[in-house]
Amino acid sequence: MNDKIFEILQYERISSALADQAQTSLGKEAARALKPDTDLSSVQKLLQATHEAFHVDRLKGSPPFGGIVDIRPAVQRARIGGMLNPHELLGIATTLYGSRRLRRFIQTLHEEHPVELLDGLAELISEQKDLERLINSCIGESAEVMDSASPTLANIRRELRGGESRIREKLESMIRSSSVAKMLQDQLITIRGDRFVIPVKSEYRSHFGGIVHDQSSSGATMFIEPEAIVAMNNKLRETRLREIQEVEIILQKLTAAVGEQADLLAYDVDVLAQLDFIFAKGRLAHRMKATEPTMNDRGYLRIRKGRHPLIDAKAVVPLDVELGGEFSSIIVTGPNTGGKTVTLKTIGLLSMMAMSGLFVPADEGCELCVFDAIYADIGDEQSIEQSLSTFSSHMTNIIRILKDMTPKSLVLLDEVGAGTDPAEGSALAIAILEYIHQFNCRMVATTHYSELKAYAYERDGVINASMEFDVATLSPTYRLLVGVPGRSNAFAIAERLGLPGKILSFARGEVKEEDLRVENMISALEENRLGAEAEREEAERLRREMEELRARHERELEKQEAQREARLEKAENEARDIIAKARKEADEVVSELRRLAMEEGASVKEHKLIAARRQLDEAEPEARAKKVKKPTGAKASQKIGAGDEVILSNLGQRGHVIDLDGKEALVQVGIMKMKVSLDSLERVQTSPVTAPKQKPVTAVKRTKDDSVRSELDLRGTNLEEALIETDRFLDEAFLSNMGQVYLIHGKGTGILRTGIQEHLRRHKLVKSYRLGNYGEGGNGVTVAELN
Repeated sequence: MNDKIFEILQYERISSALADQAQTSLGKEAARALKPDTDLSSVQKLLQATHEAFHVDRLKGSPPFGGIVDIRPAVQRARIGGMLNPHELLGIATTLYGSRRLRRFIQTLHEEHPVELLDGLAELISEQKDLERLINSCIGESAEVMDSASPTLANIRRELRGGESRIREKLESMIRSSSVAKMLQDQLITIRGDRFVIPVKSEYRSHFGGIVHDQSSSGATMFIEPEAIVAMNNKLRETRLREIQEVEIILQKLTAAVGEQADLLAYDVDVLAQLDFIFAKGRLAHRMKATEPTMNDRGYLRIRKGRHPLIDAKAVVPLDVELGGEFSSIIVTGPNTGGKTVTLKTIGLLSMMAMSGLFVPADEGCELCVFDAIYADIGDEQSIEQSLSTFSSHMTNIIRILKDMTPKSLVLLDEVGAGTDPAEGSALAIAILEYIHQFNCRMVATTHYSELKAYAYERDGVINASMEFDVATLSPTYRLLVGVPGRSNAFAIAERLGLPGKILSFARGEVKEEDLRVENMISALEENRLGAEAEREEAERLRREMEELRARHERELEKQEAQREARLEKAENEARDIIAKARKEADEVVSELRRLAMEEGASVKEHKLIAARRQLDEAEPEARAKKVKKPTGAKASQKIGAGDEVILSNLGQRGHVIDLDGKEALVQVGIMKMKVSLDSLERVQTSPVTAPKQKPVTAVKRTKDDSVRSELDLRGTNLEEALIETDRFLDEAFLSNMGQVYLIHGKGTGILRTGIQEHLRRHKLVKSYRLGNYGEGGNGVTVAELN
């Protein structure tokens, strides 16, 4: 791909923005070197890596890159035998630690949220703990060689500290002496050239033996090494030289260890640079509010609400364009300052970003193509030095494009044929566009020439487009209108600006009739487009409303299903409690029988056994309330019809049959409707029935004679549970012909009371309600009058 395209489309500003998102110098260097790839599988892999980094940044934030530095120069010096300094060795150690921490971060994340490509790269990082441990044992955090680096160095530094201490003691005893103190400028000890000295007044220079090492700028002070400590300073100097030699030995040893791992270290650095570069792409996508495009290599692109990444997001007008499907070339016509050039640059720059593995600032659903090259002739390239006119410079560039392009290229031409005689320029422009179109390139071109509108209209695979212009405000809207050729709008603009009507009429008369027909056709197309767009927006609004209604309906269904599940669960829990109670009572009866048998031996009184058996029989029905028994005899022959009151034998609840469907019935139980099998229903007799003389023991029914509570305690429940219990309670009270019931909700915050009273206000069984009076519970109770 020609390097000129990067300058024309300002691609380097994208790579600079990417480099700003990198956390290390390694990643910044990789970002600035970013170039588009022309292989589809490679581009898809790059985008997949960006996709993973995008989601890692969203889920966990920025990964840890602390301590990682560019150690490649130091590693190369170690490879060829040069000695590394402590700062370089410390950088290698921190990089090893940082790379190991980054690897653990990615591997841990991969276990929770798979990131295959990033995990594969992290696996390539070598964990050189031995080398890291060796360096850290010798080099401190301030990049100094520590005493622990070797026993010899520790001994030498002990000698140094001892020697310095002795010298200071000797000098301090001298400066405390009254005879010496009067000759000193200051009573202090200082160092000149690694040797301990004292500041002596210049007039007392002759009174001191020893060596003068320095003097003040005024000459009033001489820094003298007294003769008494010359030998001690000499010995200290020798010890320092030994220290330097030992430090060099240690650094050589560490450098050799780094040199042995030079290849692995260099490879690790490349992997770290790649990881930082990938995560920078993910962060840039977040900052640009970009999305992942789908890629192809068949020359097709579809951009939805694409935004030029270098224009302020608040000011940019989104671009919708499709190329490579029904048409392979787009001819954009219209006046200047309408946004034609920005459209070309947006198409080219988004294509290059996608080919570089970057997300593009556009809506979801974008599809872009991997071109083998992108060519552009945009802007005025007039050169005085080269003696080229505007026309010549454009032609030179276009000739180069025509020579290099292939059927898999994207060509972007701005104001093709401009800068020369309009008649010749339009003819030349048509010839160039026709040649590129026949070459089967993907092309977007802009022009002023009206002749190109007819060319685009007559050619298959070529379509007109224009930039929308608002005549009412005399300003462009910067929207690309594909399928509608551009209008000059000159007469409309002149009229609104106040040009006299006579002049306008004369001007219109000078325009050819054929040109007028074309303008009128374009005007009609524009009106039809605006009408169709308004209808589309209305249809879109209706579609959104329907989706909202459907979503609301689905939420209501889910809520009803949840209530139904809650009731079923509660019924099952009650049934289990009943069975548990029955079993407990049965166990107590059996225990009583055994006790009687033990007390009276083998001869238990008959009346006692009968009484114990009766207790067992009375406990049995409750234990079998959960069982579903198919009615037999007369009950089986009873026909159940719509409107009948029935009992659901598997739930022990009453309801009314709404509709029948084969062997199933739709039954309303309280506010809940459910489909149940006819075999699990038992019709309730509405007419008086002669009771049998003997009490049946095979089934137990709930009738109006059963004990029904007149009050319901809802304290301690939330509002949703309270409303479910209230519905069930009102149904039972209504079936028991109760006229008034009490709902105990307590005082508290008032949420439960307000919710229950609002529910009672809409309930079909409730005639009226009120708060409890004195003695009924006051504000903590609601009294409901039933129909």
